[in-house]
Amino acid sequence: MPEENNLIPAIGGPLGRSDLTVPAFGLGTGPLGDLFGRIPEPVAAETFAAAWAEGVRLFDTAAWYGRGLSEHRAGAFLRPRPRDSYVLTTKVGRTLFRPADPARFDRRPFVGGLNFEVKFDYSYDGIMRSYEQALQRLGVDTVDALAIHDLDTGFHGDAFDGHRATLLETGVRALEELKRAGDIRAIGMGFNLAPELERFVGEIDLDYALVAHPYTLLDQGSLHTGMAACQARGTSVIIGAPFASGILVTGSGRNATYAYGAAPEAVQRKVQRIERVCAAHDVPLAAAALQFVLAHPSVRAVIPGATEPAHVKSNVASLRLDIPASFWTDLRTEGLVDPDSPLP
Repeated sequence: MPEENNLIPAIGGPLGRSDLTVPAFGLGTGPLGDLFGRIPEPVAAETFAAAWAEGVRLFDTAAWYGRGLSEHRAGAFLRPRPRDSYVLTTKVGRTLFRPADPARFDRRPFVGGLNFEVKFDYSYDGIMRSYEQALQRLGVDTVDALAIHDLDTGFHGDAFDGHRATLLETGVRALEELKRAGDIRAIGMGFNLAPELERFVGEIDLDYALVAHPYTLLDQGSLHTGMAACQARGTSVIIGAPFASGILVTGSGRNATYAYGAAPEAVQRKVQRIERVCAAHDVPLAAAALQFVLAHPSVRAVIPGATEPAHVKSNVASLRLDIPASFWTDLRTEGLVDPDSPLP
């Protein structure tokens, strides 16, 4: 396990029943796959360097982010560093291949990224191929953990049941074999939707759930379902989208985003109410969002994304900010968080 850096709050912990311990704060690299805009290579490298300088030693990536670009960038930065000095996680469930017509290939939803087509494959062979491709893109011989990626009805619609059956019948076995062999140390699964969080935590022996939108300062709808299932099963949680894909760091407004789209009016109104409590206590909204999710007893880490060095530095400062207890009490009194939500 990497040494703790005193610039990062001394929280975190082991993932489930695995022997992998993670620091409390990491870098999510989805935006570094050119999700929202093209990021020049020097800026991407400087963002990784800023994270390292701030003491960040947990890095999460995936084949999907930039259609391979995020893994390439993460590997380029991490490869020269001692392998035992950081924790690296990536994801399985997609394989990449050359498109039939590269000149006309549509990379959406990524603004930039690489020219690779994606195939969902949650089978034994598909997961093994996802894993092997990831190692090659990263240029390292070991990743610490693998997470099953984007297996939900939002991505798959009517194909969901088939993919789920394939995962349970053969795909999980691949992950279990990799863990038993010592190739990886922990098994996880990413969740964008609350029903899948509750469902899969009960079906698969996961060390951790990588939770995006089902648990944030804006939405605790999974508190008594999926998050409760994690706590009951001893499944740790890493929060992957503490800013709800934008609005909890930018604040409300015409250009605010939520769940990778324009923020609906109801979401805008709730954020505006939270902003009024923040203003009354002189608490930045982003700091409240980061610290809130870490208060849940199952949460081991939070991994917000960044597209430039200033974002990383700001997030670390938000984690270290001393927020008065009265702020959290007022949020609860105003009905802005679930009354049963653990508070910092």
